[in-house]
Amino acid sequence: MKKLLLSSAIAAACATSAAAEIRVGVLHSLSGTMAISETTLRDTMLMLIEQQNAAGGLLGEEIVPVVVDPASDWPLFAERARELLTVHEVDVIFGAWTSVSRKSVLPVIEELNGLMFYPVQYEGEESSRNVFYTGAAPNQQAIPAVDYFLEELGVETFALLGTDYVYPRTTNRILEQYLLDAGIPEENIFVNYTPFGHSDWSSIVSDVVALGESGSQVGVISTINGDANVGFYNELAALDVSADDIPVVAFSVGEEELSGLDTSNLVGHLAAWNYFQSADTPENEAFIEAWQAFAGEDRVTNDPMEAHYIGFNMWVQAVEQAGTTEVDAVRDAMYGQEVTNLTGGTAVMLPNHHLAKPVLIGEIQADGQFDIISQTAEVPGDAWTDYLEESAVLVSDWPGLGCGMYNTETETCVQLESNY
Repeated sequence: MKKLLLSSAIAAACATSAAAEIRVGVLHSLSGTMAISETTLRDTMLMLIEQQNAAGGLLGEEIVPVVVDPASDWPLFAERARELLTVHEVDVIFGAWTSVSRKSVLPVIEELNGLMFYPVQYEGEESSRNVFYTGAAPNQQAIPAVDYFLEELGVETFALLGTDYVYPRTTNRILEQYLLDAGIPEENIFVNYTPFGHSDWSSIVSDVVALGESGSQVGVISTINGDANVGFYNELAALDVSADDIPVVAFSVGEEELSGLDTSNLVGHLAAWNYFQSADTPENEAFIEAWQAFAGEDRVTNDPMEAHYIGFNMWVQAVEQAGTTEVDAVRDAMYGQEVTNLTGGTAVMLPNHHLAKPVLIGEIQADGQFDIISQTAEVPGDAWTDYLEESAVLVSDWPGLGCGMYNTETETCVQLESNY
């Protein structure tokens, strides 16, 4: 019988504690503004766990998912993480989407020496010994996307539109400096932030359109997150703004987000990820088939799902190698783990807790899928960007230096202020 522990069933969880089982915490928002993106990741984890149990479990034991709902409430992520580690005594956590939710969890898992796999692209500028970052760092998504705009589309004026929290603000700070270094004048860089769930995009999109009145080619770099994307793309369509007029490249819009939109007016706009459902490989074909058999034939796949696929399989391999789910032993076994990704290459876990990943640019099609128009070989993830002065001197090397924030000038290891 398949078991699933929910946060509302603490008594039931405790009653099963005597059985031989390994517990995996699933920390994704199932309600609130981020449910549009995170519910699919909950389902992905349930599928991966079901598959592993069907193959014999792990270390001879059944894997039991423990699902909690932090409800798109950032402080609640910390409470739910503590509950997973202290009440449910999970062996590992897979979860979070936004960087503010990850940073909410960080002090808890460092205090309690938990282990979390974080599956979404993010702003970098972090390397915790208790987190493995299976999504993209800026050099694996944001920087290549800007290069595409500069080199392939001739964009001269950039509108950096983001949701108002740490990921868009830090990413755009990196991109602003990158653009200045590339010769884009400061006056040609327009930055705007909106709250989570923002819905009235009329004035902002009108401002972006006005940027091109001088005749320069305008492009939008979008770090808009969650259901705010619905209003943004609907406003583009309402003003008849095509990709030829003002191309948009999004970092947080994939197949799942597009599945709720009329994409006929969005054809030609772009997204930068490390995976698209349209990748033509045997591994991806098998993954899609398994996913649709599990979740429904109309369900799409997306990049953070592949990140969970890679992270979960690496964790399984590390547990098998270590012969235990004990966090310190598993962490030591994680370095150098390799998993075949879904786009035809190999994901490798690096000493800085990031992956080597390919960079893909996809063009939105009328059916809500992406035509892959650019793909690189695997790019090693960089925890600390080279484009901010204070970060350029930092490196992360956990097995070698025992440090995620090593200053190469002072030859000292420092800690992020928010970390334990």
